[in-house]
Amino acid sequence: MSHPHPELSAPPALPDGGLRVIPLGGLGEVGRNMTVFEHSGRLLVVDCGVLFPEDHHPGVDLILPDFAPIRDRLDDIEALVLTHGHEDHIGAVPYLLRERGDIPLVGSALTLALLRSKLQEHRLRETVHHAVKEGDRIIFGPYELEFIAVNHSIPDALAVAIRTGTATVLHTGDFKMDQLPLDGRITDLRAFARLGEEGVDLFLTDSTNAETPGFTPAEKSITPVIDQVFRESKQRIIVACFASHIHRVQQVLDAAVAHNRKVAYVGRSMVRNMGIARDLGYLTVPGGVLVEAKQLADLPPERQVLVSTGSQGEPMSALSRIAQRSHNFVHIEEGDTVLLASSLIPGNENAVYRVINGLARWGARVVHKGNALVHVSGHASAGELLYCYNIVRPANVMPVHGEIRHLLANAELARATGVQNVVVAEDGVVVDLVDGVATVSGKVDCGYVFVDGTTVGDVTETDLKDRRILGEEGFISVIVVVDSVSGKVSGGPEIHARGNALDDATFDDIRQPIIDALDAAMRDGTTDSYQLQQIVRRTVGRWVNNTHRRRPMIIPVVVEA
Repeated sequence: MSHPHPELSAPPALPDGGLRVIPLGGLGEVGRNMTVFEHSGRLLVVDCGVLFPEDHHPGVDLILPDFAPIRDRLDDIEALVLTHGHEDHIGAVPYLLRERGDIPLVGSALTLALLRSKLQEHRLRETVHHAVKEGDRIIFGPYELEFIAVNHSIPDALAVAIRTGTATVLHTGDFKMDQLPLDGRITDLRAFARLGEEGVDLFLTDSTNAETPGFTPAEKSITPVIDQVFRESKQRIIVACFASHIHRVQQVLDAAVAHNRKVAYVGRSMVRNMGIARDLGYLTVPGGVLVEAKQLADLPPERQVLVSTGSQGEPMSALSRIAQRSHNFVHIEEGDTVLLASSLIPGNENAVYRVINGLARWGARVVHKGNALVHVSGHASAGELLYCYNIVRPANVMPVHGEIRHLLANAELARATGVQNVVVAEDGVVVDLVDGVATVSGKVDCGYVFVDGTTVGDVTETDLKDRRILGEEGFISVIVVVDSVSGKVSGGPEIHARGNALDDATFDDIRQPIIDALDAAMRDGTTDSYQLQQIVRRTVGRWVNNTHRRRPMIIPVVVEA
């Protein structure tokens, strides 16, 4: 098994007939999935998603894949294939289309419909869309693509087989093997087996649940729990889930009909996505069950159901505002039931529990994954992955979609079934498939690209470090006036602190040491204002650290009089 190595150099030229795989996101984190394939001088991109920021990304709205390695080759892209409609697979498409607006987009009807509304939000013109379904084959340049039905937590997910004439690659996208899916559309293991018989040279497999033993439970296993919540609730029910989880919303609608309740959507993305799903036939809405959110107030509490965004504790989401009692028209009352029907994305735990505590404080009963079976994963567990390796029997395996621990766990599963060559790579690590053997050939520079408001890519890791320091330690400003003629301090230092427990009087002990340090430096011939500022920064920083055990940001200003 080969592992990524930080000392890898740029990859050499790709040999004739070879296939190059360049992951630009999704290998080393759960999100921002994007993989670039190169063959005969042409590129094929599979997925282009976003990663949502965590607490150590202050002020960041989204994190994108790094397009830099392919920026000078955008005209070589034959197509962008989208395996399904989740944000971590389609969310960055508008940002790529800003750089080349006519890239052909390939995906299922639902995936493209969800993307189309996103492009409208970004005010991007309609590009060429190729709607495909399982069983379809389509050719782009040197790539022949075949699409295979896979089951996931959103309808219409697809795996893609990529044939180049010299190699066959099978990319699962996100998938699981629910044998009793709500929509009756199962993962097509017969197609997987057929491809295995033909010969799969490289198998790229979803790693998200590789550490979880056994098989992922069926979506239908949640239905009795939802029914029980509806049966036991005497007042209003609020269900929070992902705005793309059409199957979960279908279960809620069916339960509402069975218990004579009306349903309203809360949250812009929920209203938009469920409207798209209904129009395309992926969501069945029984007549009379759906009403506008503000109309629910006219009904008694025991007939109300709200389906809301905010299952991850997002601060501006509908559920967070409800928990803070700052929502326009939804106010939690004693005896209401809140159902968090989703998983906890790693890093969101504190935010979610903050919302749960806020809801409980107002008297709501909160049902969540910690106390009831209200969510099942959309990803294949270890037993399903083993099953797939045994029926596909690939020559080479490259785990994708997951943190490094997930990739390594998936690699061990592949090796356990007898796969001889397993390549573990991370973002930017280039893997070449030449003469039937996959090997790491080098690395491209590939980092995080931060979206901050309307700014894309201008925020750096250094900026985030500064923001974290400001948020955790505050800052101290020091203004000093020096006389360039006499070479002495003539005014100040004036010192102010913000964002910490230090008041201005605290700094009386350090004022004279600042003056002494500057006078000494100027006596020795230092006149450059930047060097004098550094002396102030070091003097104050050392004193604050030794005296108060703090490391605030220090902003020195030296003015020449």
